[in-house]
Amino acid sequence: MTRHQKLNAIIAMFGIIIVIVLVQTLRHGVKPRAAGGLLAKLRKQGYVRVGFADEAPFAYIDSKTGKLTGESPADLRYVMKKLGVPHLKGVLTNFGSLIPGLEAHRFDIIAAGMYITPARARQVLFSNPTFALGDGIVVKKGNPLNLHSFADVGKNPHARLGVVAGAQEYQYAIESGVKPAQIRVFPSAPTALAAVQAGRIDAYAGTALTVRRLVKLAADPHIIVARPFTNPVVNGKIVQGYGAFAFRKRDTILCQDVDRILKSFVNSPEHLKLILRFSFTKSDLPDGVTAQDIVEGQK
Repeated sequence: MTRHQKLNAIIAMFGIIIVIVLVQTLRHGVKPRAAGGLLAKLRKQGYVRVGFADEAPFAYIDSKTGKLTGESPADLRYVMKKLGVPHLKGVLTNFGSLIPGLEAHRFDIIAAGMYITPARARQVLFSNPTFALGDGIVVKKGNPLNLHSFADVGKNPHARLGVVAGAQEYQYAIESGVKPAQIRVFPSAPTALAAVQAGRIDAYAGTALTVRRLVKLAADPHIIVARPFTNPVVNGKIVQGYGAFAFRKRDTILCQDVDRILKSFVNSPEHLKLILRFSFTKSDLPDGVTAQDIVEGQK
């Protein structure tokens, strides 16, 4: 066999190997992935930059350790370690600046307990959810305006409601009949709570978990969580918020990798044990609901 013939034989052999690999890949339903990409970069540098807003228990800096913690970063830390990225580097921003910050590449993933909504899903790519929650409001002791829902605020033209910038509660309020002039927007949950304490607003609306935690930590006898509270009804359905991680639209492979880990982690005993540290309970688990279910169900 001549040198030229040997070279052709080698080329043919490699061609056969490539065909076999592709056939086996397609047979097992696995799509071949491009080498490199964002995950490869994150593995190489050993950390992922995480955008978060200061809202306990979803994402915040632990005052004792100085480390990023909360339900969302804790879940993400577990997932990223499984994917070979051992560390998270938090990037603090206002809630309303999270999506613009992600698109501007200030960070790689949003881990802030952000709710999945159709409007947000047009801007970012969501993982499947890690929790499901209703809402609540903080009011002055005795609840002088008798506010037990967003609709109650809308019925009282003198009532002033506080929400965090970019939070879904603003839209819930509007759809429940609250006028924009009645709503005050704050950069964070603690600043909204302070406004209730100072009498600048009559109520602050946030997730049920957020308002319970804020009132407990404030230890102020002059403020309470309004009980009972009726969650809003949008398009004939009682609203429940599903929190998830958010990615840039182009980072589909990383989102798929994260969802692959979440599939066996979320709702597991290990997951429940982790989120119990942040005052979540078993009733706050998403129970198999996917991001696609939520977006399509809310259209």
